[in-house]
Amino acid sequence: MIYAEIADKVKNGEAEAVMELCCKAVAQGYPALAILEKGLILGMDQVADKYSHRRVIVPEVLMSARAMHAGLSVVEPHLKYKAKRQTGTIVIGTVAGDLHDIGKNLVKLTVMSTGAHIVDLGIDVTPHRFLQAVEKYKAEILMMAALLTTTMPGMKKVINALEEAGMRKGLIVAVGGAPVDEAFARVIGADCYFKCAKDAKSFLDHNLNKIVLRRKLAT
Repeated sequence: MIYAEIADKVKNGEAEAVMELCCKAVAQGYPALAILEKGLILGMDQVADKYSHRRVIVPEVLMSARAMHAGLSVVEPHLKYKAKRQTGTIVIGTVAGDLHDIGKNLVKLTVMSTGAHIVDLGIDVTPHRFLQAVEKYKAEILMMAALLTTTMPGMKKVINALEEAGMRKGLIVAVGGAPVDEAFARVIGADCYFKCAKDAKSFLDHNLNKIVLRRKLAT
């Protein structure tokens, strides 16, 4: 199956091969969303899992990310999300000191179909910028990503800043990234930990409307 081929090439960091396979899949009529989820995202999730178990190193992860982005450049123009009434706002970004956007971009693309308004702050986002965005856009959910163990403490700094500013109540804080795990999420006081983009989408599909309602009642 072509999806498995794409996933394998992403894992191997073969950008040109990924692009060629994605072009072939699109030309043969494979659904763009399926190419994204069953090929590109699956391959990248497998790389992230290996990284979390220290079976690959950062340069290898970045090669896979480059391959994934090559395929994404082919697939993204063909993605068609079901029109939904926009519900809730998610602020998402990679924490200060971290210049990697692999996981963040995967989550962003995957959760677009939930109907939420997504505010992407990009990489190297300071606590101040996270707080500004949460306040400006009246966000119900804040998602933070980190690829490096050295930048993970930045997540706790953001949560502390939210608490000090009186902005934590009713706000769902979710964290993720290759070195992050559920135990770390609990220790820093996050509400959710997402191992992969698919987990984030599943959570939002089941909980987004309830979160929006609770946030309104809390403010």
